[in-house]
Amino acid sequence: MTHVGFTSCCFGSAQGEFLSPTAVLVLVGLCLAGVIVLYFQNNPLKHDQWFLMRRFINWFPLGMTYAFLYMGRFNLNVAKNALGELMSVKDLGTIFAVGTIVYGLSFLINGPLVDKIGGKRGIIIAALGASLANIALGILTFQVVTHQMKIRLVFAFSVIYAVNMYFQSYGAVSIIKVKAYWFHVRERGVFSAIFGTLISFGVYFAFDWGQAIVNMGAANPKGQLSWLHRLIQHIFALPGSSVDATWAVFFAPAAILIVWAALDFWLIKDTPEEADFAHFDTYDASSGQMHIELTTMDLLKRVFASRLMLLIAAIGLSIGVLRNGILQWGFVFVKEVHQPAATFFLKNWGLLMCIFGIIGGFTGIISDKFFQSRRGPPVAMCCGIMFILTSLMAVFLNSSPLAVGIACVLTTAAAIGVHALMSGTAAADFGGRKATATCSGIVDGFVYLGGGIQSFCIGHLVGDAANRNWLWWPMFMMPFAVLGGVLALKIWHELPAATRKYIAEVEEKAEIELVPE
Repeated sequence: MTHVGFTSCCFGSAQGEFLSPTAVLVLVGLCLAGVIVLYFQNNPLKHDQWFLMRRFINWFPLGMTYAFLYMGRFNLNVAKNALGELMSVKDLGTIFAVGTIVYGLSFLINGPLVDKIGGKRGIIIAALGASLANIALGILTFQVVTHQMKIRLVFAFSVIYAVNMYFQSYGAVSIIKVKAYWFHVRERGVFSAIFGTLISFGVYFAFDWGQAIVNMGAANPKGQLSWLHRLIQHIFALPGSSVDATWAVFFAPAAILIVWAALDFWLIKDTPEEADFAHFDTYDASSGQMHIELTTMDLLKRVFASRLMLLIAAIGLSIGVLRNGILQWGFVFVKEVHQPAATFFLKNWGLLMCIFGIIGGFTGIISDKFFQSRRGPPVAMCCGIMFILTSLMAVFLNSSPLAVGIACVLTTAAAIGVHALMSGTAAADFGGRKATATCSGIVDGFVYLGGGIQSFCIGHLVGDAANRNWLWWPMFMMPFAVLGGVLALKIWHELPAATRKYIAEVEEKAEIELVPE
């Protein structure tokens, strides 16, 4: 069987058809339903049903806001493919690098700030600020594409995208700040799965919904138009124009974020006490120290004066190279490779990133179930897997787009799992409720610092269209997989002191109950 024939057999057609849009929505909905069921079934501390429900009412709007923040972040990649030669690979690398570096550095301010003002206010600031920045990006794109403004696109996009990423940086720290008060350390593995799922939904919204919006904004649509297609045409397309309404990919998430900001204001409570529950000790590093007031310098010292937190941050940087290296460049690579398997991955990129990202998020449950909530062991295993996968990408880069695509989605699964464990869980465990936003924010900042490094370096190493060499893409990522694994081995046995005490008390109680009267 030929390569094309094999691909057609596997994926339905040489054009890359996989599932209908309705079937995709059903599948994504089932994934979300599965995670919600998992949340309610995982109750090791025996909370009552109202606590579980009220906590769900808290994290669900928080999480969906965070997912749509991703849509307003990675829509840049979709816009690059739609803009064609107006935005080169080097331009995308530069714009994304500037944005991610600003994102990373912003945590030095926003982390301590969210620790002071709370996660509810933080997520609302993130949603409204990113919405306004996306509106500005949409206006800029409209002006440039319709030739009403002649400017250097890379500079203008870099400035506005940097503003977008500044407000985006409030998102992760806010959701983790609220999580720290509502989830016990022994429950945070399941939250890591939830967090990974939310990241994955965001990637799906950005790439698949974003690409669908771009397609619907085409100047010359073909076939019968759905009601949504007609709506996009009516709102964004220029009547009688031959210019595609690429700007819609920025305006759509901006509108959605405003809606979720309103729901966040209505539904979210920062702590169980604010929702009329009794005080809840989560047994993280803040256990027994909640009465202590921390200054901004105290909060920053929790990271920069701690060898352990610096190791976690360094792992975050390594994972940032791998995670963003796949999310950013995989979509561009498969568009340039004109083979059937590549077309399949191009048309289903967001869905595949979503499904495998959800799978990767379950790394957190492995941490709770098999390693007493130690985060180092599953991270080390995932880094080993990513080194093997990026090596396979380098080997098969020019011979098998199918193998490269499979390696990409599996690497995404492992990378999102590690990201959720490091930024969303380990940083909160060791930083404690009082310093959660600062610690998780700086770790997440290192993740995006890694993303910025790879964006600039790979964008320039791969080269322009005349001198393209994609081999630099996996080769650049491989050493960072090794680095992340070596650092994870150094934190293999680490647990917060309060968590160790809690586990010892639970085990002692279980032993007493086993002794016959």
